[in-house]
Amino acid sequence: MRKYYIQLYRHTLSAGDEDAWVDAGALEIHPDLVQQLEEFGIVEIRRGLIPASQAARVQKVLRLRRSLGVNLPGAAIILELLERIEQLQDEIERLKRR
Repeated sequence: MRKYYIQLYRHTLSAGDEDAWVDAGALEIHPDLVQQLEEFGIVEIRRGLIPASQAARVQKVLRLRRSLGVNLPGAAIILELLERIEQLQDEIERLKRR
C-alpha cells in the first residue's frame, strides 16, 4: 500500500505569475484524489497541471477533510461558501471606504 503526503511550499506569486501552472504530481497526493478534486470543481487540471493560484484551495480542502472529517463533496461546498464569505467581506470593506 502506497502512502501519499502533501508538501506545500508557501510563497507569494509576483504580479506576472497569475498564469503559472504547477505539476499536479508535485502536490504529492494520490492521483485519484487529484481527479476527484477536478470533478468537484475544486481545481482545474490541464495536461496534468493545475494553476498555481489553486494550490491553496487544495490545501484548504485537505485541511477541512483532516480537521473536520468531512467528505470531499462536503469540503467542496464548505470551500465555496468560505470563498463567497471572503468576497462579501471584501465588498463590505470596499463600500465602507467610499
